[in-house]
Amino acid sequence: MDFYVEPAFFVLSGGIALVGALLGLFERRQATFGLVASLAMLGLLFFRSVPALVYAALYLAFSLGLYRWVLGLFERHDPRAVTLYRVALGLQIAPLALYKVGVLFTPDFPGFLGISYITFKAVQALIEVRDGLIHDMSLTEYLYFLSFFPTFTSGPILRSRAFVDNVREQPSRDVYLGRLYRGLGWFVLGALYKFVFSALAQWALWFVPSVLDSPVLDWLAKALFFGLDLFFDFAGYSDMAMGLGLVLGIEVPRNFHMPFAATDIKEFWDRWHITLSTWLRDFVFMRFTRFALARKLFANRQVTACVGFVLNMALMGVWHGITLDYIVYGLYHGLLLAGWHYFQQTSKFYKAQRKQRWFKIVSWAFTMVAVFFGFALFGGYVFGPAR
Repeated sequence: MDFYVEPAFFVLSGGIALVGALLGLFERRQATFGLVASLAMLGLLFFRSVPALVYAALYLAFSLGLYRWVLGLFERHDPRAVTLYRVALGLQIAPLALYKVGVLFTPDFPGFLGISYITFKAVQALIEVRDGLIHDMSLTEYLYFLSFFPTFTSGPILRSRAFVDNVREQPSRDVYLGRLYRGLGWFVLGALYKFVFSALAQWALWFVPSVLDSPVLDWLAKALFFGLDLFFDFAGYSDMAMGLGLVLGIEVPRNFHMPFAATDIKEFWDRWHITLSTWLRDFVFMRFTRFALARKLFANRQVTACVGFVLNMALMGVWHGITLDYIVYGLYHGLLLAGWHYFQQTSKFYKAQRKQRWFKIVSWAFTMVAVFFGFALFGGYVFGPAR
């Protein structure tokens, strides 16, 4: 059963949402039911492939074991805690790295749908244990965090402390009603994006290029409508996940916020795939720049930040897949962010004109051209046949 695609998913999710809503309205804890429902839905997700089901179950058990091990190391103030934490972090990332490399050679390399997103969550939890931010998340809560079915396959990427706060909270009926209404609204909007606007963009992606005689116009149309399809499809998944999460008592973070209104590339990444960009900012970019500044690896803060942007987005590209399209897409956005950051920090012209309306309009236009060219890279319209 494919999530957010097959009718069976919506029927079963509707039943789960109904029970979750009744529990919330009668001010009963939803966490146990949510965990059982999530594990059951994951079983249905993988029931057509026994190897994927076994691999997903082993990965969950493996992640639970690593989390408990690292938590215990720091609880006991083990002198080897930091070193062994680094080992655990490498082990946590290893299955995803092996999978990304393995599928280059064989499409049947062991893996499962959702391994990328669950790895982000598991890595984040280990880092926050190391930072002293997680002290008492139980194994049951951690399992629920990793397996929460509305976000399992496509995000948004949850944060462990906010998740646990929601799990332990018992909102009043009035508070829950507000969440329920918001959840239904987000779910309807997501369905509209996914099944209406994305479908229209897919139709345009097929139809418009077919009536154009110019290769240049054909390419531009494909870049435009592929980007719109990507947005409506992905935002649709994300909004429906937000809706289901709210019904089950979990505040799933927003993943898209009017990205095509961004007037520069930094603002675009503050609005596009927000949970991915903020995760990379918090756990890669900030840590790299602190490390580099402390050791004076580069000439100044601006250069350090620029290198950080390139490394950060290169990792984002590799996370999508180890192919030329994805790697170049990541490097391309890293260079865009680095260039814009340097321009912002060093240009007197920018500082003098940045609040002018004409500058914002021109900046928006350049940003959209850059963004849709990036979509063309991502979709395979530059280096090879589109996926």
